[in-house]
Amino acid sequence: MTHRYHVFSLPPDLVDTLTPRNLISRTPPRGPSPPPPPVPQVASSGNAKGCNICLGAAFVDVEEQRSHFRSDWHRYNVKIRLRGGNPVMESAFAQLVDGLEDSLSGSASSDDESTDESDAVNALVSKNKRSSRPSSPDDNPRKTPVTAITWFHSPPSTQIGLYRMLFPLETPMSAYLSELKDMQTPVEGGRKWALFMTAGGHFAGAVVRVSKADEEEDGVVSTKAKKKPPKPKPETEVLRHKTFHRYTTRRKQGGSQSVNDNAKGAAISAGAMLRRYGEQALRDDIRNLLQDWAEDIHDCERIFIRASVSNRRIFFDYEGCIINKGDDRLRTFPFPTRRPTQSELVRCLQELTQVKVSHLTEDALRAQDDAYLASLPKPKPQPTQSATEVPDKPKPQRLTKEEELHREKWTRLLDMVSKGRLEPLKAFWEREGETIGGVDVLIPEWTGDRRASILQVAVQAGHEEVTRWLLYDLHADPTTPVSATWTKAEEGGNESDASDAPAPPVGSRRTAYDLARSRAVRDVFRRCAGDHPDWWDWFGVAHVPSALSKEKEEERDDKKKQRRKGLKEKMREREAREKERGKSSEVEVPTPDPPKPKKDPPGGPQRLGGASGAADGVSGLTAEMRAKVERERRARAAEARLKLLSGH
Repeated sequence: MTHRYHVFSLPPDLVDTLTPRNLISRTPPRGPSPPPPPVPQVASSGNAKGCNICLGAAFVDVEEQRSHFRSDWHRYNVKIRLRGGNPVMESAFAQLVDGLEDSLSGSASSDDESTDESDAVNALVSKNKRSSRPSSPDDNPRKTPVTAITWFHSPPSTQIGLYRMLFPLETPMSAYLSELKDMQTPVEGGRKWALFMTAGGHFAGAVVRVSKADEEEDGVVSTKAKKKPPKPKPETEVLRHKTFHRYTTRRKQGGSQSVNDNAKGAAISAGAMLRRYGEQALRDDIRNLLQDWAEDIHDCERIFIRASVSNRRIFFDYEGCIINKGDDRLRTFPFPTRRPTQSELVRCLQELTQVKVSHLTEDALRAQDDAYLASLPKPKPQPTQSATEVPDKPKPQRLTKEEELHREKWTRLLDMVSKGRLEPLKAFWEREGETIGGVDVLIPEWTGDRRASILQVAVQAGHEEVTRWLLYDLHADPTTPVSATWTKAEEGGNESDASDAPAPPVGSRRTAYDLARSRAVRDVFRRCAGDHPDWWDWFGVAHVPSALSKEKEEERDDKKKQRRKGLKEKMREREAREKERGKSSEVEVPTPDPPKPKKDPPGGPQRLGGASGAADGVSGLTAEMRAKVERERRARAAEARLKLLSGH
């Protein structure tokens, strides 16, 4: 029978016998190898020449040095040095050669340049290579991957496993056993966990007591013997729970409406509006629920959240949030979950709190470890270190929590400015404007944006309302130059449609006005220059060509109206001329007289007579049929003539 143990109420006799289960079949690591013997140093005289590879080699003249370079001892040391080994003395090399079955080929005294190296050198190098290989997997331990469950072993044949997520963060594996023992200590009021899930418009949340309270562990003995003992309380108890659903996802399409809007633009349909409303309502409902459960969440030891990247923003990063993003209690579910429901929360709670139990002997564990180690990929051979080592690339410096928060604020700010979301931008600026550094702060280099200020981002994106808010309300500086690497070709061209907005030459000092692509955005600069000429050097450093006042706008509108009116009159005149030209070019053509109806002969209509009838009647017939028809016509004509003669 398999026992079902609770992680916070394990039997004491089982806990006392537990040991960490981490590949117990592996032999203990070997001790460090003894250091190599000291290499004797040969004092070189002023005229002596030596070899930098072979130890203790000194030569009197160049001929002796060349002879040494052709020797087997030198070539062996060179090959060993290239493979990462240590060179040997001449006496040690002689002993190695004596141990071989093959004899030297005499390459040290040979002058034949065609032979590259002797058989003895090859044999010694290959022998050294075989001896340097690990004889067992323990000699070259492989790095095993970390699993979600950590295991403990209790002799003779009991193993228990629990999820690593239950331990505090940054706890080393050597301290897991002590943490597990600390979990068995009862806590006043019991341990509490919070579990939240949201996906596809569904939400499920619960606050659960996962261990008994301190006073409940000892038990209360009743003073009256007749009464039955109280019924023991379960290990886990749901204190609060709530589920609700909102329409946020289009059926069989996947993804929320906000994600679709960010990717393809805001959709204009009744369903899209309903889904946007559902997302807002879901976010408000969850945050209100967290506010109601604030005291219970504050007492929780662990907080498990299952949500997508976009849905996690519901729980963090808003004014008055209950759960901080960097809270050490936050965890994710270390196993797959299904649709957020109350029953799914209960299943996940049981999966987390009930330890896994197996009963394998130590021999079976060793066999299992050997099979597991054999399934791991073999380690790649380490490259030999050359004399000139390439310096390692500097590792990126790890960011602190403050720096990560600062970067996230900048990312959100640039996203809202580039997309023209004015209302969220105003709320964000009221809250975070001072911490960012003001409206004229330069955009950090790590963003990869070649524009220098927030105003330039809004102008480049063509958002008129955001540009007006930055210039009038925040007094953004329009004289800040664009980055030197920003050219006309990179910005996609700035073909101005206004006669008073000439494009500056490529590579010159450019400002926010030069990045404007539409007349509406440029008019915002000109109006601000006309309303507040003393704020900035509009017509000099800011490159604004002229101010735009109400009189000039009215005059420009009147000119447009006159121009349109003149164009309409010209079109009417042209149409009138074309009509007159068409009437004059018309030529009177005499209408033909209508054909006179043919009079029937006095003897009645002659259907088969006449040339026209003959032509119409015999068209498309064969020659025999035509002859037959012609004979009938002649016979009827003859009959008609006879009737006229006889009857008058």
